[in-house]
Amino acid sequence: MVGATLVLRDIHQPPAPPWWPPAPGWWWLAAGIVLIGLIALALHLRRRRHQAVRARLFDSGLKPARTPAEQVAAMSELLRRAARERDPDADRLQGDAWLERLDGNDPAKPFSTGPGRLLLDGAFRPDVDPQQVEAVRPLARARFLQWTARR
Repeated sequence: MVGATLVLRDIHQPPAPPWWPPAPGWWWLAAGIVLIGLIALALHLRRRRHQAVRARLFDSGLKPARTPAEQVAAMSELLRRAARERDPDADRLQGDAWLERLDGNDPAKPFSTGPGRLLLDGAFRPDVDPQQVEAVRPLARARFLQWTARR
């Protein structure tokens, strides 16, 4: 058998590992992603709940006001309280300086050049147009919510 030839076969690779079940590292990664998603959802819901509470605070502050002038006064008071929480000297601002503080970085300047100017003297007028008050309310509410948000 010296002259006999051996029949050699190619090397066969073992079959590829199955994709399921994944390796333990993939399970840890999936669990981490799910955990991060749940934490993000909880934080989002908490922020929405706090925003709803602050919105109810603003709305309940306006509820006792019967006349448009009283509503303007209540909005102004709520805004000044919110401003005082951010900057202790902000509630002492008067006139256009106060309106500019209310405008903040808004390029539209809704308080100093828009309907928000009603906050300057609307509380002291004997007759205030209710439509003007309704135009100022969403501006004041948005600024109140912004200023009372946790940083």
